[in-house]
Amino acid sequence: QVQVVESGGGLVQPGGSLRLSCAASGDPNTIYAMAWYCQTPGKQRELVAAITSAGSTKYRDSVKGRFTISRDNAKNTIYLQMDSLNPEDTAVYYCNADQRMPPAWVPTVYWGQGTQVTVAS
Repeated sequence: QVQVVESGGGLVQPGGSLRLSCAASGDPNTIYAMAWYCQTPGKQRELVAAITSAGSTKYRDSVKGRFTISRDNAKNTIYLQMDSLNPEDTAVYYCNADQRMPPAWVPTVYWGQGTQVTVAS
C-alpha cells in the first residue's frame, strides 16, 4: 500500500504563485509515474500534469507555460509550481502515484486526499 500526501494549497490572489508538494511512500523503484489532477464541484477529475520516473512530462493545454511539474525520485516526491494563477485554476488538487510491481508490472494507482487551491482577490 502506498500513502500519498499532498501539501501546499491555499488562497492566492490572481497573478500569484503557489507550489504544491506530493510525497508517496514505498520503494521509489516501483513508482513509475506521478501526477496532479484537479476537480471542481460537479465536474470530473481532470489531469493537470504528469511526470514519469524518467522525467517525461505532459500538461493540460490551459496550464502550459504557467505550471511546472518536477520530481525528486529518491524522495518519491513531486512538485507543481503554479505561476500566473487565475480564478479558473481554483479547484481541489489531487496527487496520484502509479506503482508497478514485478512480475506482472500492472499499474496500481494510489490517490491522496487533495489540497484546496483558491485563486481570488
